[in-house]
Parts: sequence; structure tokens; C-alpha cells
Amino acid sequence: MSGFQYAFSFDSSACSGCKTCQMACKDKNNLPAGSFWRRVYEIAGGGWRKEGEAWIPEIAAYNLSLSCQHCQEAPCLKGCPSGAITKREDGIVTIQAEKCLGCRYCEWTCPYGAPQFDAEAGVMTKCDFCLDLLEKGEPPACVASCPMRALDFGELEELKSRVGGVATVFPLPPEAETRPALLVKPHPSAARAGALSAFAANREEVSK
Repeated sequence: MSGFQYAFSFDSSACSGCKTCQMACKDKNNLPAGSFWRRVYEIAGGGWRKEGEAWIPEIAAYNLSLSCQHCQEAPCLKGCPSGAITKREDGIVTIQAEKCLGCRYCEWTCPYGAPQFDAEAGVMTKCDFCLDLLEKGEPPACVASCPMRALDFGELEELKSRVGGVATVFPLPPEAETRPALLVKPHPSAARAGALSAFAANREEVSK
């Protein structure tokens, strides 16, 4: 491996939840109904706290735009029995449909829910970082479509120095589990989301 790793960055504090990135990905890849390679999670939680005669709202509410994280320690790759999943020298994790057994092991091992089963083709599918666009010097469709410029991409170490961010934001798993190629600028309310029992308020949209 060369050490080069493509990555996504996401500014949660700038995201309006419009889901344009989600629709652009779906349109560009001609995905069937119910299949999304990028999904926008609406995280919400909170309640009221009484102080004297006043009730004070304590709320966590923000969005997370997530796709395949092209993890540096990709569990989908490790769990694939047919060798259909590979990690390129630029860090992008891909699925070779001709080798895929459709066993769905990768779907079960991925903590981000990125691999999705195409029932008609009988194989797994997922974000490939818009490889065809990258080869033409163009950004991934999701990045190009974001009206708030909340999404960006680039080489992981370069993104760290340019935009910063973290890879573990509630409710994502700890970074050490998979070392995702993802940097998130957390929304201010993310720090208290766990304490406020936050959850994905649009679960029916993001769960296939």
C-alpha cells in the first residue's frame, strides 16, 4: 500500500438535512427503490429540565450524512469469503460483482450499514467513491451536489490538516474499530447527545 487514503469530510454543523447528497448518489448510480449508498441520519433527543418555576429545554438535534467509510481496517473485506471485496492503493474499498456470492456477510459485519444487497442481481453493492468521476478529475456526486458545502473529499492526511474533524460522533462506533476514512466536524449538540438519549429520528428512511 502507498499510504494514500481517499476520505470524506462532513461538517455536521453546516448540514441542513436537505438530503441532496443522498438523492445525487441515488441518481448517479441508478439505484433501485429503497437502496441508498449515502444516507442522511436525523439525530434527535432531549427533554425538559425544571429550574424553579421555569422549564428549560435540553435538546440535541443534528444530521449525519454517511456512506461507506472506506475503512482502513475494513471489516467487510476481512469477512468476505469469496475475495469479492478489495481495497485499492488509493484506499477505496470496492466490490467485484463477478466474485460476489450474495452471502451478505459484509452487510452483517459493517457497523455503518454501507453494503446493501441488490436482490435482483443477487450481489452486494455500495459506494465506490464515484471512481469514474475521480478518474476524470471530478468530485464524487454527493460532494458536488451539497448546497451547503458540508461535504468534502480528499486525501485523509491532507483533510486532517486542512479541515480537521473527528471520526467518532454519536452514534457512530469508536474509531479504533475500523479506522474509517471519515472526518466529521461535530454539531455543537453532539457532545450531549448520548446523555439526552438521542436516536435516529428517521430510522424508517435509513434502514433498508
